[in-house]
Amino acid sequence: MVIEVDVVDGVGVVRLAHGKVNALDLELCRAIGQTMRDLDDREGPVRAVVVTGAGRAFSAGVDLKRVVDGGASYVAEFLPALSEAFRSVFDLGKPVVAAVNGHAIAGGCVLAAACDRRIMAAGSGTIGVPELRVGVPFPASALEIMRFALGPVAARSVIFDGANHRPEAALALGLVDELSEPDALLDRALAVAGRMAADIPADTFRHTKAQVRQEANERLDRIAEPATVELWTTAATDGRIRTFMERTMGSDRE
Repeated sequence: MVIEVDVVDGVGVVRLAHGKVNALDLELCRAIGQTMRDLDDREGPVRAVVVTGAGRAFSAGVDLKRVVDGGASYVAEFLPALSEAFRSVFDLGKPVVAAVNGHAIAGGCVLAAACDRRIMAAGSGTIGVPELRVGVPFPASALEIMRFALGPVAARSVIFDGANHRPEAALALGLVDELSEPDALLDRALAVAGRMAADIPADTFRHTKAQVRQEANERLDRIAEPATVELWTTAATDGRIRTFMERTMGSDRE
């Protein structure tokens, strides 16, 4: 099992629980998409959702070793699943709160940005989008989500800078909305998600959320990404991803 789901007072707690750092691979992305679709049931008992990670990381990003080992065939299957995972969170018609319990790097940062509100634990965790430093382009879904979360100017800045940020800097940049003491993080996220669900009628929330995301989703629905797939495939085979992994102390993940 790569995801754990609990329901606490009507709030679904989705906990990524996949390896040491909840790296995004084909299996986890598919599980995220299916879990979010299940929780989006209008008649279901879940009124809101909290997304968090098990262990020391929220998600340290894409499993780059799988990309390198799998090559073109894996990339062709993985990138659509990654985009679907992002969009399943972004489009979920109920309040979604990210409880960022540790590192949220690259795809992990995008996954948090797809939520309606982001609360990060104070401490040593970092958050950011270093995709360009890895040598791969952003999928369109990731770009749109970062633009939506930060606005175009701030999104452009953090994307081209490619740095990972400690919680206080992340708050100043708008990557997260508030900080929490680590031991209180989940309770705070549950309280925020529960309040959002209680204060706004469910049908009104769903309709308004769709309205504010409409332009981003219309752009995404028009985009084909053969160039993105090609560049990821090139990066998987020409050594740039492996070089990045070696440069970051032998990490096998983004």
